[in-house]
Amino acid sequence: MTWIKREQRGFITLLQLQRPEVHHALNRPLLRQLSQYLDEIEKEKTRVVIITSTGEKAFCSGADLKERQTMSEDEVRKYLTLIRQTFFQIESLYCPVIAAIEGIAFGGGMELALACDFRIAAKNAVFALPETSLGIIPGAGGTQRLSRIAGITAAKELIYTAKRISAETANKMGIVSKVTMTGEALNEAIFMAEEIAKNAPLAVWQAKMAIGEGYLLEIGLAMEKEAYAYEHLIPTKDRLEGLSAFQEKRKPRFRGE
Repeated sequence: MTWIKREQRGFITLLQLQRPEVHHALNRPLLRQLSQYLDEIEKEKTRVVIITSTGEKAFCSGADLKERQTMSEDEVRKYLTLIRQTFFQIESLYCPVIAAIEGIAFGGGMELALACDFRIAAKNAVFALPETSLGIIPGAGGTQRLSRIAGITAAKELIYTAKRISAETANKMGIVSKVTMTGEALNEAIFMAEEIAKNAPLAVWQAKMAIGEGYLLEIGLAMEKEAYAYEHLIPTKDRLEGLSAFQEKRKPRFRGE
């Protein structure tokens, strides 16, 4: 059974969750399929990945609680390992990942979005990490990624209170990059992806590595990460193409070489 639809649009890969009957809840088969697609993408030369879902009611409602009720304690632990590893695959993917969000993004659904580089949300989007109201905590990176994205105080407030916030509030907190009209999140994500994809892919990939790995390092070590990334680009054909295009006053034709 297909839980996620994969579609290629030029240099852009679209991954669309397809469990609308349960608001795209994250069961084990869906997570395994998502992980498999990410493994495949890791071996390819796509330039941007967009993660979204069908319909406008929900991006993702989080863990499938009906499935969770049937799990033993050991199975819960294995599920948490699976979801953490899958979201880390998203975060560490070589190319940028954009979440296009319509409707609710609760619990693991919000954590899925937080694992992406960018979050574009429709006006009807609602975010929450409600785990403390269920006797647990966010277990797929929420406590760590939210504090890094929105700041430690904002992360504590949202996690301790388990409250829901609108797309506009999430935007003001720096969680969301842009808010669109309902039904337009994917179109805006595609526009952003196209803006990224027209640039030199090797440069974008190295920039993602330098930013991601350098962010929490002391500045001297972080600058070493940047120098390492730059060094990888000096011998590339794309760097020479960029110089030639500038001199010839034309758009560059980057090939990822």
